[in-house]
Amino acid sequence: MPDADPPAAPTGMWVLLSYRMPREPSRPRVAVWRALKRLGVAQLGDGLVALPADARTREHLEWVADQVTEAGGEANIWLAQPGSTGQERQVAARMAAARAEEYTTVRADAQAALADGAANRAAVMRRLRGELRRIGRRDYFPPAERDRAHAAVTALVAAVHDPSQRRDTEERQDTP
Repeated sequence: MPDADPPAAPTGMWVLLSYRMPREPSRPRVAVWRALKRLGVAQLGDGLVALPADARTREHLEWVADQVTEAGGEANIWLAQPGSTGQERQVAARMAAARAEEYTTVRADAQAALADGAANRAAVMRRLRGELRRIGRRDYFPPAERDRAHAAVTALVAAVHDPSQRRDTEERQDTP
């Protein structure tokens, strides 16, 4: 018998939601999809999503499970460990990449607002601050883009409150 591989380092716990919904009406199915998107779940397969396990994420997925059953579907909550740290890293990397895209969009919007006239800068600033809060609630594995997006929005806030700082903040935003 060949030597067995040494046991992998323990992986973290994840909360999984396994669900199935009726095709019609589509409104409840779309509502569940939107709720899962807001939570930033990792899609493991058709009708199977995961989040890193803690009391908050478990409660969130239990709420979604309630939505599924109220719509005539089936839902189960599971606590599980990935089979290997490599599998866990892949899921975490996919989740981080999704948040990185969102942060990149926020950064680009903040930089565009800095470059544009001051007319709608305050409105853009308020929208982007809210967007950062929403992204942060589903950011379980923060990517480097997070800090860049926060810095861009901070520069926008500074420009809104003191327009004379506009040129300084634009120059700082050009550096990666």
